[in-house]
Amino acid sequence: TRCSRDWSSDVCSSDLFVTATGTDIGKTFVTAGLIRHLRRLGHKVDAFKPVLSGFEMDGAKASDAGQLLAALEQNVTLETLDRMAPWRFTAPLSPDIAAAHEKRSIDFQALVSACRVKAADRHHTLFIEGVGGVMVPLDARHTVLDWMVELNIPVILVTGSYLGTISHTLTALSVLSAHNLNIRAVVVNETPGGVSMDETMATIGRFAPGIPLCPLSRTTRQDVVDEAMATLWRAVA
Repeated sequence: TRCSRDWSSDVCSSDLFVTATGTDIGKTFVTAGLIRHLRRLGHKVDAFKPVLSGFEMDGAKASDAGQLLAALEQNVTLETLDRMAPWRFTAPLSPDIAAAHEKRSIDFQALVSACRVKAADRHHTLFIEGVGGVMVPLDARHTVLDWMVELNIPVILVTGSYLGTISHTLTALSVLSAHNLNIRAVVVNETPGGVSMDETMATIGRFAPGIPLCPLSRTTRQDVVDEAMATLWRAVA
């Protein structure tokens, strides 16, 4: 991937931040899918999911960090987990609350610095995956939005086809745009039992012209997923 440096940021503009309209929307599925797609193309790629709530060591392989490590074909060990997700919390709550339950906190500047260190290798594409949705609190003063603004790299927004997604998606897009973040694409991940994907896509498209919309069907067919990831990468690369 060609990297054109953004001198207002310490992060390469070929890197991407994956965020969502909420939790359990599909950020990790999309990130892992893009990792596998780029690896098949022969690209060097890495991922970083620095903040993770609801983590249990017994379920490490199935966790978001475990899934990203699997996509990178790395074993799930304490060492690789520490590299992938250094801020891990047990409670399935927003990071600020989950950290407080453990009498811990997230050092926001340390978080931003860790991302910049990860992005220092200009020879690969880095996917930084957020936690929860755009406005999830990280500490008493900072949200995921503040994190994205500090890094100032292009964003992929993942949403669903559930009832209410249009409002959530347009609100997220408005907030991201108001902070001058580069929105590369919106992934509409099909929600089981949700509303029409076609109608959802068409409505979002009317209110967000110029932003690529990429549907992701809920399927077990790997060839369908692979083609969706190829289409998404063409949109964001």
